[in-house]
Amino acid sequence: MSINAMRVPAGDALEALRAGWAAQKAGALMVSYMLHGRPGVGKTEIVQTLADEIGAQLFDLRLTTIEPQDLRGLPYYDHAAGKTVWYRPEDLPDDPDHPAVLFLDELTAASPYLQPTVYGLLQERRVGRHRLPDSVFIVAAGNSVEDGAVAYEMGTALSDRLVHLQVIAQATDWLENYAVPRGLHPAVTAFIRTRPDLLDTTGAALAQGQMISATPRSWARASAILHAVPDRRLRNIMVAGTVGDAVAAEFAIIADDVSATVKVDEMLAEPPVSRWAMYPETLHGLTALVHGLVGALTEDTAGDVIDIMGGLRDLAGKRPDAGFAGLPLSELATYGFEALMRKGLREGLSDRFLTSETFRAYLEDRRELGLD
Repeated sequence: MSINAMRVPAGDALEALRAGWAAQKAGALMVSYMLHGRPGVGKTEIVQTLADEIGAQLFDLRLTTIEPQDLRGLPYYDHAAGKTVWYRPEDLPDDPDHPAVLFLDELTAASPYLQPTVYGLLQERRVGRHRLPDSVFIVAAGNSVEDGAVAYEMGTALSDRLVHLQVIAQATDWLENYAVPRGLHPAVTAFIRTRPDLLDTTGAALAQGQMISATPRSWARASAILHAVPDRRLRNIMVAGTVGDAVAAEFAIIADDVSATVKVDEMLAEPPVSRWAMYPETLHGLTALVHGLVGALTEDTAGDVIDIMGGLRDLAGKRPDAGFAGLPLSELATYGFEALMRKGLREGLSDRFLTSETFRAYLEDRRELGLD
């Protein structure tokens, strides 16, 4: 059965859940949500990010690992009342004064015997006599059979209880809202910016009968490998086992280029006149430098980071023999400043941009070109 919901990147799915929580908090809307998407597309990260943003405790229930009684609780006999009553399970939130997110993960892979119990949570917000407080926001998630995952078809009785969001991997969204803000290795972010088609290769891997595919989750793991394993040969072996050997072979070329030429910490430590010789001479290297600068932006480094980013626009004139004239330096600087400003606004560094002569010159040039 096809999922006839809108296909949205993870950033838009998170925005929809934010709006849903705001409406629920205002008492205007009380519904449950379902995130569909391939394994590794970022469904869990979306829910965790929302919980962190709203200060909620996250109750993460993996429905493939529990039985109906784990949700309903256990009965005991109340002799005074002459009837059987139920102990409430501890895995369900019950504090009406503090927000909580109840995340029902792997819903489509859960046993059919569990689904009637889940219906009550999703539709009536209760199990047995235990009712969830209005402070609880409910999100479910799951994969489909077409994704190569273990899954059952979702019946209409269940699907009718949910607002469905179909999450897809989209490179620009992933870079702007996940990879760059979280400081993933610049080799990973540079590679995906130039090869967005390789952010998620699940479909191609399934068509070719291959076990390993690249996904947003596996690229985050590849980033961790690059940060943690200094030995190039062993690192390449591990990355190949994470994103697949063909993708890893192409990625290794860029990773080597970035490793050899991108020295963000060293550039920040040098005086401005010495930095011109330290800019990478390839587009991949410059893209990685941009992402590395965004990751390095703090209150202490802001002035130098902005100056180095602004230097991209003048590279062709400062180093005419290096081949920079053939590279899209203005576009790369614009992309870099936009990413810097997004991070700067999130972290309260907007004053550092307003007082920077480099940034003011960048804005003035854009105004003269009619771009702002």
